[in-house]
Order: sequence, then structure tokens, then C-alpha cells
Amino acid sequence: MHPFTPPSTSARIGVFGIGLAAYWPQFEGLKERLEGYQREVEAKLAEMGGQVISAGLVDTAPAAQAAGDLFARENVDLIVCYVGTYATSSQVLPAVQRRKAPVLVLNLQPSPSLDYPNTDTAEWLANCCACCVPEIANAFARSRVQFNVVSGLLQPAQGTANRYYDRAWAEIEEWVLAAAVQHQLSYSRIGFLGHTYPGMLDMYSDFTMHHAQLGVHVEVLEMDDLHSRVDAATSDEVAAKIAEIERTFQVVEPGRDKISQPVTEEGLDWSARVACGLDRLVADFALNGLTYYYRGLDGNRNEELGAGLIVGNSLLTARGIPASGEGDLKTCIAMLAMDRLGAGGSFTEFYAMDFVDDFVLMGHDGPGHIAIAEGKPMLRGLGLFHGKRGYGLSVEFKVRTGPVTILGMTQTAEGRLKLLAAEGVSEPGPTFQIGNTNSRIRFGLDPATFLNRWAEAGATHHVALGVGQQVGKIRKLARLLDMELVVIG
Repeated sequence: MHPFTPPSTSARIGVFGIGLAAYWPQFEGLKERLEGYQREVEAKLAEMGGQVISAGLVDTAPAAQAAGDLFARENVDLIVCYVGTYATSSQVLPAVQRRKAPVLVLNLQPSPSLDYPNTDTAEWLANCCACCVPEIANAFARSRVQFNVVSGLLQPAQGTANRYYDRAWAEIEEWVLAAAVQHQLSYSRIGFLGHTYPGMLDMYSDFTMHHAQLGVHVEVLEMDDLHSRVDAATSDEVAAKIAEIERTFQVVEPGRDKISQPVTEEGLDWSARVACGLDRLVADFALNGLTYYYRGLDGNRNEELGAGLIVGNSLLTARGIPASGEGDLKTCIAMLAMDRLGAGGSFTEFYAMDFVDDFVLMGHDGPGHIAIAEGKPMLRGLGLFHGKRGYGLSVEFKVRTGPVTILGMTQTAEGRLKLLAAEGVSEPGPTFQIGNTNSRIRFGLDPATFLNRWAEAGATHHVALGVGQQVGKIRKLARLLDMELVVIG
């Protein structure tokens, strides 16, 4: 239906090395040695998943201009300046001015230490990358070029010095991943189905803001777009989707909650049929994410359709197409970022504070990222969805126990998008059996202090809950997006 090309999953990384042309006739073999080091850098960046576009070793201002033209022509996401030896900043700045992309300066020394009494000038110059990094930083700062620096060792070393190699390359790998996530966000297409839950002022969002600040395309969808695709689902497609649901979920009996109901064949068939329609909707509009809500009225078709979305959207989220309820576009994008960071990212809000065991109960009434569930996610029938119209099947699970990270996206009074993040631990223990996702999350602060600080940062009431400690990567992503980040804890 739409001739869209899905975005690449990796970042395009422009790489240039630097040196001073005056050195080459003075010190035989120095240029070739530095070019060899640069090839090592480029090979490692490629191993990390980057698409490397190399401008070679830049040693004059005209060569820097040519490198800048190359990076602009290739539309790179990140420019890496490998500092091989001293170079004047005038032959570095032009390489990053043509393409307005973030710059990563690699201050990687080949040797952990030099034999000072026996080191000649040529050997020193092959290791003096630190010399011009401050000069380059000054030129970038005064030119309003966004840049970051990683210092350490180019190659592994013996003994305790090796930590400078491990740390530097771990940082570089996180920058490459962050650039890939930034790339994917900038080419993403998020479907907005229906409207925002009425009255949730924190959810209201300006589509133009997302286009302008992230590059995200928001595709406005009608309920009719989904109705037609649900109606077109064949009996074979529905049967296959029912089999997928039965493989994925544990069907459970009604719980203690009085709104619980059995999972009926009729309810399972409808959820599967809607899931088939969602699959077609995503394919036809080339969507990378979906946010949705529609109130419906008196059991009409839109109400019936809206009530059948949770199962299909949980399956989509597990496939890397995050779906957020209540028309929360900002959290959908946070979920997409977390998923691409390898953390999952489940649609979540704050449920309750436990002042006895000092944790926060977090969850939502679906959908959830079932790929990061602790055990097999459960399918539970509900006679109503609290605060919403309709009834049907819902998803219940806990996020995998262990380290977790929450990422929220909000906006400031000035209209700037803003990120909030915190790390914690998902702990075992009893949770609600009400057909919702819900997990016991312990943060580094007590529940009262944590919620105070989180709310005071201007948060919205939803977040993306993912596994692992992700704040280091999120800091880099925020830097590449030129977006404010507040870390709580």
C-alpha cells in the first residue's frame, strides 16, 4: 500500500583520522603507521555494527573540507575523529561542519607508557594524540559543534593498564549503539490510532514537535483503517493467530477480582482476529510503533474493537513494534528507544508504594512487552477494563527479576522533549492478580523520596520499563538527540 523502505538498523559512521602533513617527510613511516592504527579503529567500529564511511587520514585543511563533503553526501549519523597524532584544529573543523552530526573524538594512545629515556621524536609523535584534543575541543565548542571525547588505549595492554582499553572500547560501543538507536528513531513511523484518553493533560502532545525534534513521522490512523483489516482476516489467519496466542500465553482461570472472567472461545477468537488486523495495519503503513485509544459508546463497533487490542498489541511489542495505550505518543517513543537498546520496554505506570518492604509496584492494564516477562505471561478474561469501556482479554505478567531501568519522555513548558530515567531492581514477591502487568521495583531511593523527585522533574504518569542497567546508554542517546535527561537516584 505504501512504498516505504524500512530504516537500516545500524548507524552510518563517518570516520576520519588526523595528522600533520609536515610530519610525513620528516619521519619516514609515521603516516603509514597511523593509517594502520586507523584501519584497526574502523574494523572495530564495523564489528560493533556501524556502517563505516571512511575519509582516510586527513592532514590538510582542503582534505578536511573533502571529508566534510563526503560525510554530508553519505548522510552519516555520527562522525568519529580518530586522533592519530598532532594536527591543527583548522584542518579538523571543516570535516565536521558540512554534515551537522554529533562528533566523537577518539583520544586513543597506542602505548600504555613510553620508555622515556629511549623514546625518539617519531615514537613520541605516534603516541601524542592527547596533544591536540584540547585544541580541537575548543574549536568545536566555539563553533557550536556537539562533541564528546573518549580517552584510553588503542590496543590491549598488560596488567592494570588494560582497564583503560576495556573502558574506552566499552564506551565507544555504547556510542555506536546510541547512534544506531538515534538513526532508527529519526526514520521511525509511529501510528496514532484514535485519540488520547480524554483529560490526561500530560499525554497531550504536539505531533510537529516530534517531527521537528526527533525526525519521527506520526501517521494519523482512523479506526476504520483497522476495522477494514480486521474484517479482512481469513479463517486460516485467525486459526494461526489463536495457535500463536496459545503457545505464547498461559490461559488462567478467573482470579479473586470480581471483574475477572473465564477466557472464552469467543473472546479468544476476537482477540486473534483483531491481532491479525493489527499485523496488516503495521505492514500496510510500515509502522515501527503504535499508540492507540478510542472510547467507543454503548457497545458500538469502535468500543468492541478498542477492547480487543491488548493481546495483539502485546504480541507486536514483543516483536519490536511497541504499542502504548491511552494515546501516549511520548511513551511509545521511549518504549521504542528502550527496545532498540536491547532492554525491552513495557508500557508501565506507578501503581502503589510499599512502605514496609520499600518498593514501588509498577504496571498497566496492557499491553506489555511479553518478551521480558518473568515466566510465561498469562491471559486473563476481564468483565470490564477499569476506566475504559468494553470487556475482553487482558495480559498479566511480571517483568523479569533483576536489574531494570525506567525511561520516561515528557516535555517542558518551552515545548522541548525531555527524558527521565532511573535504574532499579525487579524483585520477586506477590503482585496483583487483576489481569494487569505489575512488578515490584526497588529503586536506589526509598519509595517516597523517589516519587517526590521523579514527579518534581515534570514527569508524565507512564514510562517504558526495561531490563538491565541502561542509564549509561541512555545518557549517550540523549546527548546525540540534543535532549535534556534527568536521572533520578
